[in-house]
Amino acid sequence: MSYTPRELRTTYEPGKEYLHFVLAYEPRIGAVGSAMNADVTIERPGPCTREWAGGLVRCDPNALHTTLVDPRRIPDLFHPCVDDDKDSPAAVAGSGCGCFRTWYDPHFGLPVVAEHYRTADGGRTDRWTYSTYAPLELRAGDTFASLVLNDGGNFWIRTADGVLTLLPQEHQGGYGTGYGGTGPGRLARYITGLLASDGRQTNAGGYQADADPRIAAWVASRAADARQELTLRDLQRIAQD
Repeated sequence: MSYTPRELRTTYEPGKEYLHFVLAYEPRIGAVGSAMNADVTIERPGPCTREWAGGLVRCDPNALHTTLVDPRRIPDLFHPCVDDDKDSPAAVAGSGCGCFRTWYDPHFGLPVVAEHYRTADGGRTDRWTYSTYAPLELRAGDTFASLVLNDGGNFWIRTADGVLTLLPQEHQGGYGTGYGGTGPGRLARYITGLLASDGRQTNAGGYQADADPRIAAWVASRAADARQELTLRDLQRIAQD
């Protein structure tokens, strides 16, 4: 069924003391949200974060971006950085800043919000913290090329075309390494699904069988704790050890 744009109208009923309205937003590529996708915060940018951020597209804030910030701070999405306007409402004591910037991922349509934190002491602390959603799977036609562990505390996946994105992840379905727990167990099951499908199974939660015991043992070990980029062949070697 096609969507027909309509004029937005409000209806006021004095006896009920509230307004009825509908806000519609049509995403550029696909719909995402915290009910399905995992929301991810990147506080310690590593090489993958810098590569990924370099491919994002700046845009004005939209309805998807508002889902990534505290509702009380939604108006702050529209305030310029102090670098662009020294009188911005985001300015703190002249040179400090607490603004937001917004982008979207051109490959997966994911909204991205970065919060600026700069102290007013000459910028001795000046950092950006990214918030976004992880995809649920790679796109149709994508081919898995490598898995990146522990880059800035996050997990990434690269396609054969060189597209880098956060590892597909469901809501409340985080990953981990270096200990025995739910996070490492979930990552071991994801890797097992990759191996069982020759890299075709990239859906988060799509592989329901138990993880390969050798993969599970490796993911829970200190050997998996370092930052490393692993191809399918690398993962197969780990499963054979």
